[in-house]
Amino acid sequence: MSSKGTVVVGMSGGVDSSVAAYLLKEQGYDVIGVTMQIWPVEHDEERVGGCCSLSAVNDARRVADKLGIPFYVMNFRDLFEIEVIDYFTNEYLQGRTPNPCIACNKKIKFEGFLTKAKQLGADYIATGHYAKLLYDNTKKRFVLKKAVDTMKDQTYALYNFTQEQMAHTLLPLGNYAKPQIREIAASIELRVANKPDSQEICFVTDNNYKNFIENRVGQEHFRPGPFLDTQGNWIGTHEGLPNYTIGQRKGLGLALGYPVYVVKIDVEKNAVIIGKDNEVFQGKLIACQNNYILFEDLHDEIQVEAKIRYSAKPAKAILKPLNKEEVLVEFVEAQRAITPGQAVVYYQGDYVVGGGTIVKGI
Repeated sequence: MSSKGTVVVGMSGGVDSSVAAYLLKEQGYDVIGVTMQIWPVEHDEERVGGCCSLSAVNDARRVADKLGIPFYVMNFRDLFEIEVIDYFTNEYLQGRTPNPCIACNKKIKFEGFLTKAKQLGADYIATGHYAKLLYDNTKKRFVLKKAVDTMKDQTYALYNFTQEQMAHTLLPLGNYAKPQIREIAASIELRVANKPDSQEICFVTDNNYKNFIENRVGQEHFRPGPFLDTQGNWIGTHEGLPNYTIGQRKGLGLALGYPVYVVKIDVEKNAVIIGKDNEVFQGKLIACQNNYILFEDLHDEIQVEAKIRYSAKPAKAILKPLNKEEVLVEFVEAQRAITPGQAVVYYQGDYVVGGGTIVKGI
């Protein structure tokens, strides 16, 4: 049987990417397994879990051996340091809440990885993401659609795809449910069949991002400052802006006799603005750094459903161009904890229209 082409599969050592490699081999592709090495050198010995750890490399290598495919480790340490870790740290210092997985997908897994795969002479790259990628003849472009498994759908983190990247990317898990993937892994006797999903931020080994940032930039960036109510009154002292995010209730150390939440972070005043539950809701947001998949650019307002975080339900909204850089998202119903720095992703049905980075809620 003639090959459909060569595909380099990003293998994290987990069940999803392992089965992705198996499925593509079964479909007739020449498959090469690659683990992207992104953790700093000094962490080699201490990392024991997570999608990017040293043990993940060993799991991925064992799977590749089992499948009978070549396996390599590619060094993305420097690129990851700049594009993901530095970005993650700087966003928190600016009073924003970053999404490192989206940055990693954009700069590492699809941009940097595709460039290196092409240098190997490969036709495609592939990952174990749950999403559907296909060419739409009526639109004359590649489109991204939600996965069959709505609980595992990962399109929220993939809105930065370019048409060039989509033309050379395969996502074989989009039509499967997670239990099916585990069943396939078990049926071919992969040791990772029941390996738990990685939940934490892969480079924050103890899941304590505040300690991680403090160790990188020093305690001087965690300057105490005022807790202010929405009228500007002093109600307490906070422990440094990176400790807080919009919508946060726990860990504030405020006893006002009623529940309070972070409603805004004011970097200029080094202040955390506190309000009641109803003050966490906003009806509009402005987003920048927008990327569109269904079309080249947004010229007129359109109706969409928008997600303001990975776990949020898509909410009906109108998407309006403001200028070359920004769009306005007007929700039919006010949304809770619109958070600067997070992604907002636009959908029409199962199609991903595109997405951007939240500048502010209004």
